[in-house]
Amino acid sequence: MERLLLTLGIVAFFLICLWGMWLGWRRKARSQSARIAPFPEIPADPGEFQLESTGVCVGTTTAGNWQDRVVTRGAGPRSGAVWRLHPDGVTVERGGLPDFWIPRASITGIRRDSRLAGKVTGTDVLLVITWQLGDVSLDTGFRGDDLADYPQWINELSPEPGGDAPAGGQGVLPPKDTDHDIKGGAQ
Repeated sequence: MERLLLTLGIVAFFLICLWGMWLGWRRKARSQSARIAPFPEIPADPGEFQLESTGVCVGTTTAGNWQDRVVTRGAGPRSGAVWRLHPDGVTVERGGLPDFWIPRASITGIRRDSRLAGKVTGTDVLLVITWQLGDVSLDTGFRGDDLADYPQWINELSPEPGGDAPAGGQGVLPPKDTDHDIKGGAQ
């Protein structure tokens, strides 16, 4: 009987923790929906794609804050994804979750990084696009199946050699500070 009560107590504690996390996720989504505009929908005819990559959409965070995951309007969960570069922007097609469009004119930078939205890797295997949505600057990250595609993405979305950045952009951003890298892990 004592073992049964202990087991029920542990299960109840675990369920209370899950319920608290669910409430926190909902509260964060509500507060973000007030300050972050809805993500742009993919245009009916975005044009022919110039580049395509498959992998995992790691998530979206507020720019410069790799742990501040955007969870509103279905943007929070990781999912399998296909990224396609079109003349006017990038389609982010996520299996089972809302797809969205990143207009090329709103892209302010692109870089490789090792962390985003709670995902930390030993090397720079994430491709992160920094873009503007209304008044908020966002980082959207992608872990591609083929890392050999990354230089093409960076070349297409960064400034021309000796030229201007994409409309209103900063071009390639340097990796974020490395003071907080995990030591002792696979690097």
